[in-house]
Amino acid sequence: MSLEWIIPLLFGWIAGWIINYVSDVLPVTRRFSQPVCPTCGSAYSLTNYLLFRRCPNGHFRSIRVWVVQIVIMALSLYSFIHPPTRIGYWGGLILMTYFGIVFVIDMEHRLILHPTSIFGALLALILGTITRGLTAALLGGLGGLVILLAFYYFGVLFARYRAKRMRAQGIEADDEDALGQGDVILATVLGFLVGWPLIWILIIMSTLLGGLISFILVIGLLITRRYNANALMMFIPYGPYFLISASIIVYFPGILRALLPVN
Repeated sequence: MSLEWIIPLLFGWIAGWIINYVSDVLPVTRRFSQPVCPTCGSAYSLTNYLLFRRCPNGHFRSIRVWVVQIVIMALSLYSFIHPPTRIGYWGGLILMTYFGIVFVIDMEHRLILHPTSIFGALLALILGTITRGLTAALLGGLGGLVILLAFYYFGVLFARYRAKRMRAQGIEADDEDALGQGDVILATVLGFLVGWPLIWILIIMSTLLGGLISFILVIGLLITRRYNANALMMFIPYGPYFLISASIIVYFPGILRALLPVN
């Protein structure tokens, strides 16, 4: 292993720490606070938390902690070897950390929090201006907002139809939406980052990816004969698909160039 790889591995590990910490405390307390065990509520000491030790009552840490550390270290090393265009390794690492926080929180809580959105908007506008120019960045944000608003209001109509179907089946309707307001905000943030017209490609990629996963889940329900009972209850967070698509555009442009004739 090259000695210079120590830098991205070390900072990737630190970025993983940050992602895990923010994902543990922000959805619960809405502020930076002392992390506690999600099982029993016991507070972790700083040493035990950073070393991923069990809580005072003996509960193990989530497998997510280790997955985040390993994945971010690997992506940090990749980004060091193949730095994103114009923003370089350090800009890419900060962006990667932001992506990781939003990804984990949305997957675990189906939330896209306002503090992360505000930070993300500022970060994306700065990086988008560096890579695409201010005009393209602003147009990308506007495009993401308008396009996702249209999807959002279509989702509201679907939610009403779903609630009607649930009541007809004797199931108490809930407040689930096909697409949340946080997804609209996230698309706006990512529009600042990738600019116009790439925001179109990002949304199309995200929709196709989400559709593919939904299709696989539906096939699973059909095979297990649980479709009628569970189809209306199947909702998946779309934020992670937006983030995966944005990551392809920023970190793996070769994949995008292979699929589409874009710069």
